[in-house]
Amino acid sequence: MQLDIDIEEWPEAEWDALAERAAEAAGEGEPLLANPRLVVSLLFTSDAEVHTLNREWRQRDKPTNVLSFPMLERAELEGLGADGPPVMLGDIALAAKTCAREAADKGVTLEAHATHLIVHGLLHLAGHDHVDSDTQAEQMEALETAILAKLGIADPYGA
Repeated sequence: MQLDIDIEEWPEAEWDALAERAAEAAGEGEPLLANPRLVVSLLFTSDAEVHTLNREWRQRDKPTNVLSFPMLERAELEGLGADGPPVMLGDIALAAKTCAREAADKGVTLEAHATHLIVHGLLHLAGHDHVDSDTQAEQMEALETAILAKLGIADPYGA
């Protein structure tokens, strides 16, 4: 997977390298994400921008920590061969102040929390969800936890 990363209004850090590590680990945990043809747009931005995106695209007039906008259905992703031109998997946007506040509340670094949210967003792009059932949520959380463990990040769900 290739990442197209844009960083706006986030504190100084190695966000590009962090995102690449998160994407690589996500591809190890969810093999569909390891397809070299896939392209993901990743935006590190302000709460105001994420709020606007959430209102315009999700009809939710509030800020949030991460948004994912898939461009492929899971079945399309499953049928995508490794050879051919690049294919846009989707977009992810992270909100700076919300992520920082949540990290502080959880007692973790902003880098660890951002890594978790990138993995979470990538899994959404791969067709995983946590909204329709407790079983879905448990499966997605278990996958996230396993991927983050490979990166040395503790279980964000506190189990």
